[in-house]
Amino acid sequence: MLLDQSSISKNVVAAQITKVFYPHIIVRTETGDYWSLEISEGERSDSVFWEEMRRILKAALWIPVGKKYHQLLDNGWMAPTY
Repeated sequence: MLLDQSSISKNVVAAQITKVFYPHIIVRTETGDYWSLEISEGERSDSVFWEEMRRILKAALWIPVGKKYHQLLDNGWMAPTY
C-alpha cells in the first residue's frame, strides 16, 4: 500500500506480473484484481523488454502500474519533487 496519499500516488497501483506471453503481460494488483497491461508498439517489438518482463516475473517483484490505462510507468516509483 502506498503511504503517500497525494493525487499522483492515488493513480498508481502495485502489481506483480503473473504471466508473460507475447504480446500480453498479465498482472495481479495488490487488491487481487487481474489486469492485462497495455503495451506500446515500441515495447512489443523490443526483445530486451520481453526478457526483462520475464526476469521481473521470475523475481516476483512488485511494479508500479497506472490505474486508468493499465500501463507500466516510465518513472517507476519515483514521484516528482516540488
